[in-house]
Amino acid sequence: MNQLQRQVKGLIATTLLRMRRAGSAALALPGPDTADELIRLCDILLARRGEAWSTATAGEVLSGYARASREERNRFLSILAERYGPDSERLDQAIANYQAQHDAASMAEVHAASESRRQQLIHELNQAEGGTLMLLKMRQEGLADRANIAGFDALDGDFRQVLSSWFNRGFLVLRRIDWSSPASVLRKIIEYEAVHEIQDWDDLRRRVEPPDRRCYAFFHPQIPEEPLIFVEVALTTGIPSSIQTLLDENRSVTALPAPTTAVFYSISNCQDGLRGVPFGSFLIKQVAETLKSELPSLKAFVTLSPVPNFAGWLARERNADSSEYIQPAEQVALATLDAQSWQNTDGVRETLLSLVARYLLNARGKDHRPLDSVARFHLGNGAELAQIHWMADTSPKGLKQSFGVMVNYLYDLKRIEHNQAALARGTVAASAAVHKLARADSHNHNGLLSRWRSAAEPAIEPS
Repeated sequence: MNQLQRQVKGLIATTLLRMRRAGSAALALPGPDTADELIRLCDILLARRGEAWSTATAGEVLSGYARASREERNRFLSILAERYGPDSERLDQAIANYQAQHDAASMAEVHAASESRRQQLIHELNQAEGGTLMLLKMRQEGLADRANIAGFDALDGDFRQVLSSWFNRGFLVLRRIDWSSPASVLRKIIEYEAVHEIQDWDDLRRRVEPPDRRCYAFFHPQIPEEPLIFVEVALTTGIPSSIQTLLDENRSVTALPAPTTAVFYSISNCQDGLRGVPFGSFLIKQVAETLKSELPSLKAFVTLSPVPNFAGWLARERNADSSEYIQPAEQVALATLDAQSWQNTDGVRETLLSLVARYLLNARGKDHRPLDSVARFHLGNGAELAQIHWMADTSPKGLKQSFGVMVNYLYDLKRIEHNQAALARGTVAASAAVHKLARADSHNHNGLLSRWRSAAEPAIEPS
């Protein structure tokens, strides 16, 4: 018997003795709060998977992790990242067996042996009461402190794979949130709103109770009181051009007999631990289908969306030695952005709107996807960039991140796959109006006339 086996055997005996003495109260006893102690308990879970007491052991790991210091938590996650990959000896043997036999059983063993021990451990930890939510918080903390966790990317890859299977569309439940929803859920809507801050309970009520407003959220059966992602919807007779109009606390509230447009004006992810797990597109499509069945008069499904990364991008382009996006004459108008009353300066409106169009059509990250995070979400889900609006969000946040500019993304349910395919080829689906706006000759600065040729001008006609 090797040293690890002796340690595991001893810890199994200790755990069983504790359980016999304390029964179900074992989870309430002071437990491990150092990385080494947590790892030893993890070894027990992996060595004796499926035993009746695994739930208690998993609970000890997660409660110990919750009590541990930040440094010990990070060290625990680092050890998982470095030591808990696939069992290399088992995998080598499985590959050798498959090469010799080429049968279904040996192929299945290769597949099983190649699974990371981290994934096995995540499944075991999920047995604990509240395990799903605790694991989401564990990943959330890891993402926030990844620079201090050696090898975190490997661990996070396993987290994403497991969570994607647990939180796939088949397990998610769509629920409408209204004023009669549990107070605990309503409080979380206020807390998690990430786009347009909810000021108080009255503000929340204006967003969920009137007949021309809707709010929907996805929930998971394991954490039924925790919304995963939610969308706020306004029912209108046209495409809105400002968030101030939609959120005006003095607006006249009337039940529209036949609304024509559903406006998704705020989409908020509630669980940072689910970052990168894709279900936002499912939410939009299911809400659209739900609304369409309830209100056959609806003809258009659009967003009113922020452009959160535009101001930072523009600052970098302005400070660069040269910019392929900004014309020399436009720099004159942009220089006024540093003044307090820049909104009233000649040429600044036309210049900024044109630059937003160029940014959304052409600016790409290292992964060749749209640079703007909101554009990446909606365009990746098959929406079309439809309209760009001046001074659509005059809140301090809106002015800071995009100089008040907002955009409409249009969800044409018949063209979603077409638009996604176009984006995969490097083409942003956009209206003719947006492409026209992107050209520098859409306005005239000091007599300069030149044409902005968009690298993303469509190979297909924009819808």
